[in-house]
Amino acid sequence: MKKFFSQNLGLKISAILLSIILWFFATSRGQSEITIDVPIGFMNIPAGIEMVSQSVKIASLTIKGQERLIKRIKPSDIIVYVDLSKAKKGETVYYINRDDIKLPSAITVTNISPSSLKVTTEETILKTVKVRPFIIGDPAKDFYVKSIELYPQAVIIEGIKSEVRKLNNIKTEPLDITGMNETFNQEVKLALNGKNIKTKTKDIKIKVVIKARTK
Repeated sequence: MKKFFSQNLGLKISAILLSIILWFFATSRGQSEITIDVPIGFMNIPAGIEMVSQSVKIASLTIKGQERLIKRIKPSDIIVYVDLSKAKKGETVYYINRDDIKLPSAITVTNISPSSLKVTTEETILKTVKVRPFIIGDPAKDFYVKSIELYPQAVIIEGIKSEVRKLNNIKTEPLDITGMNETFNQEVKLALNGKNIKTKTKDIKIKVVIKARTK
């Protein structure tokens, strides 16, 4: 048996090396590499903390894999996320690692650019504020708005401290009463667009009392 292994040892080693080289050559054939831009997402944001800004919104990934797979890949097939579970108030640098990227099978990441980003977070607070109806238009001729009733009249809002502290009331979305000649009830939403705040109250019930003018 020993004689069998020792005979033509050099040729056998060469054959093994050649097989390894051929294997690498065969597996590398059809490989392709592209760069793709993927939005950066965030997860595990602690309670009482809200993200205010980020220095980078897109990560450019160089990915490698079989050409037939690479040709079909889309940005939506890849997820890049930053774990904010240990975030504290202020500005922090986070690094994007390969473990933070979810890829289709048989695809690998060879480069990440940028490899880090700055995230600014701020403390959030709760506050009770009054609701203000935003009425537009005028009722029908010889009619007027006698009163406006709201339910609820106040709501609890939550948001970053710097913004919430400035607010004492919040408007509803516009309610058009043009041409109305009778009392009516309607539900409207709060106008939160553009504000870094949220509330559990989704709808406000409004009763607009419209009366005829006496002659």
